[in-house]
Amino acid sequence: MTGFRFVDSIEAVASANWDAALASDYPFLKHAFLAALESSGAATRESGWQPRHLLIERDGTLIGHMPLYLKYHSYGEYVFDWSWAEAWHRNGLEYYPKLLSAIPFTPATGPRLSLLPDYDTAEVREAAGRFLCEQAEESASSLHVLFTRKDEDGHWQRAGLSRRLAPQYHWFNRDYQSFDDFLATFSSRKRKSLRRERRLVAEAGVTLRRIEGPDISARHWQHFYHCYQMTYAKRSGHGGYLNQAFFESLGQAMPNHLMMVLAERDGEPIACALNFHDGETLYGRYWGCLREVECLHFEACYYQGIEYCIERGLRRFDPGAQGEHKIQRGFEPMETRSRHWIVDPRFRAAVDRFLQDETPAIERYLHDARQLLPFKKQMPD
Repeated sequence: MTGFRFVDSIEAVASANWDAALASDYPFLKHAFLAALESSGAATRESGWQPRHLLIERDGTLIGHMPLYLKYHSYGEYVFDWSWAEAWHRNGLEYYPKLLSAIPFTPATGPRLSLLPDYDTAEVREAAGRFLCEQAEESASSLHVLFTRKDEDGHWQRAGLSRRLAPQYHWFNRDYQSFDDFLATFSSRKRKSLRRERRLVAEAGVTLRRIEGPDISARHWQHFYHCYQMTYAKRSGHGGYLNQAFFESLGQAMPNHLMMVLAERDGEPIACALNFHDGETLYGRYWGCLREVECLHFEACYYQGIEYCIERGLRRFDPGAQGEHKIQRGFEPMETRSRHWIVDPRFRAAVDRFLQDETPAIERYLHDARQLLPFKKQMPD
C-alpha cells in the first residue's frame, strides 16, 4: 500500500535514496542542492521557507518524493500572487502559510513529483495530488506547484489544481555548429547589432573564459560572491538571498553541474555569471559585476552560454526569468506553467475567474512576442 508522509528537513532522507528516485539529472532537485539551501539558512522557517518535503513510500521503501515548503511570504518564487494575498487580507483572512512545491529562488521548469520507474503510475500521482489537497485544508490556505513540466500537467489537473501561464525566453539549439552558424539565421540588421555588442566588450579590453565546475577554485568563488552581492545591493539595497556558504557547498557537492563565466580586464576579475547544466539544458542563474561595461551582461550571461551549449551539444538554454530584451538576441518566448488549488471554495472560484481572464492575455502576448524574433523566417516549434 502506498503511504505519504512529510519530513521537515532534506537531511531526514539519505542522499542516495533521494537521488535514486529522480528520473533525470535536473540539478535543482538533487539532494545536494536542496541540502545546501537548508544548511546555509536560505530555506528555513526563519527565512519563510519551512521545509515540509513529501515522501512517498510502499512497504517501508521510499519510492518517490516532492520538494515542499510551508511559505510565509511570496518572495523568491517568480510566480506572483501578491494580489491574492491582499484579497485574503482585505477579507480578514490569512493567506500565509501556503503549501508550495517549488525550488527556492529558482524559476526553472523541471520535474516536481519524482517516482521510481516501477511505481510511476497515474494512480500514484493522482493519489499524491489528493493527499496534498487534503493536507492544505488542514494547515494552509492553498497548494501551489510552480514551473511544472508539460507532461505533468494532466495529473495536477485531475487533482483539481488550476493552471496559470507566464512567459519566459529560452534559446534552442537547432544543431548549430558554431555561434556564427546560429547568427546566420538572423536578419542582416539584427546580426550586425549582435556582433556589435560582442565587439564593444572586446574593445573595452574585457576577456571572458568559461570555467567548468571542478576547476572553479576557492578564489573564483570569492570573486563570484563579491560580484553577486555588490550587484544585488545596487539593485535592491540589500544583499542576495543566498550566502557564500551556499555557493561553496554546491562547488564541493555538485561541481559537474556547474559552469562559471569569468570576465576580466587587465587581469582583474570584474564580473561573473554562474550557470548550472544537465544533459540537455544550460540554466543561467546568478550574475554580478563590479565594473560597468557596455553589453557585458549580454556577453557573459547570454552569448557565452549559447557558445557553451553549441560546443557541448546541449539542446536548450534557460537564462532565467523575465527579460523581453532576450527576444532580439534569439531567445524564443515560451510559456511556463504553474498549478494552484485554493482551500476556500469562494476564493477558489475568484482565482479561477482571474486565471480565465489572464490566460488569453498571456497567450496573445506570447504570439505577438514571437513576431519580434530576429530570425530571417519563423523558426520551427
